[in-house]
Amino acid sequence: MKIKYELIKNYKKARLGKLKTNYGTFDTPIFMPVGTLANVKTLTPEELYDMHSAVILSNTYHLWLRPGEDIVDKAGGLHKFMNYNGPILTDSGGFQVFSLAKKKDITEEGVIFKSHIDGKKLFLTPELSIQIQNKLDSDIAMSFDECIPYPASYEYAKASTERTIRWAKRGKEVHNNPNQSLFGIIQGGEYQDLREYSAKETVKLDFDGYSIGGTSVGEDKVTMYNMIDYAIKYLPIDKPRYLMGVGEPIDLLEGVERGVDMFDCVLPTRLARHGNAFTRKGRINLKNLKYKEDFTPIEDNCDCYTCKNYTKAYIRHLITCDEMLGGRLLSIHNIRFLIKEMEEIRESIKNDTFDEYKEQFIKQYKNSD
Repeated sequence: MKIKYELIKNYKKARLGKLKTNYGTFDTPIFMPVGTLANVKTLTPEELYDMHSAVILSNTYHLWLRPGEDIVDKAGGLHKFMNYNGPILTDSGGFQVFSLAKKKDITEEGVIFKSHIDGKKLFLTPELSIQIQNKLDSDIAMSFDECIPYPASYEYAKASTERTIRWAKRGKEVHNNPNQSLFGIIQGGEYQDLREYSAKETVKLDFDGYSIGGTSVGEDKVTMYNMIDYAIKYLPIDKPRYLMGVGEPIDLLEGVERGVDMFDCVLPTRLARHGNAFTRKGRINLKNLKYKEDFTPIEDNCDCYTCKNYTKAYIRHLITCDEMLGGRLLSIHNIRFLIKEMEEIRESIKNDTFDEYKEQFIKQYKNSD
């Protein structure tokens, strides 16, 4: 079946809902860990279940290159291939348009890339992106889009936004996996009228859910929050809303306040590999000398496996010795931190205390290193 969204309650614009999938029903808003290459780096599915992870995200571009969509298809789809018994969302490769392609190589037909692995010339079209995702058999596929860089001129943003809408239509026409939902992506850069136009035109195509894309690409926070505001008011209330690539704890609060249901980001695992941890008082860097003899957990009240079993001193030792376990333990903590934050956010919406929760969280969340 395709996913279904049910709105349970509003607190102002913040939404408490349920996302029904082939792998169970999950409460929203949610944070989705990123498993680019069909794994959340260094972690097992069982560890993700222990963190109460629901949907995870994998990357179409990377899986297209390695191992190839046909291999995943022969394995029985992504769920069987990676042994994840939960919902999976695949992005479209659109972010690679932003990160790997040159402007001159973005055409109406598609995008020319150089493989980041061997420099081989690649050509990705809206149709091919959807066909790859059909074979990957994720629960949610994303339309192929261009993630507009920041800053971009109005003329460039307008042409790109219009092309993304045409690409969305082309992708929808070839989508043929009856068990897979397809989301449209709102673009428009920093421009209010383009965000409105993109939202309205994409909604006309009647997707199963809608994403706000093109944020967290170098813009300041005020601009990012405006991008959300400009688009979200035009999205239907009975379908899920997904803010792509956003995972800072305060940004999650700001997104929920504006009506977002789903978030994803590589941040918790990326920070972990560099020795950083989320805490209620902001990020801390475990490489800091002051943790050398700190035999307390990252956070006393954290229920993650790492905090229940290991100290800052030990994790610091692992990180400074380049032991992989250090990054693993910090990844477990950081992902659980964001999932736990979302659990608390849901509870605050349920109890009509979201404003107080947000204010208290931000007040406490200040960098402690």
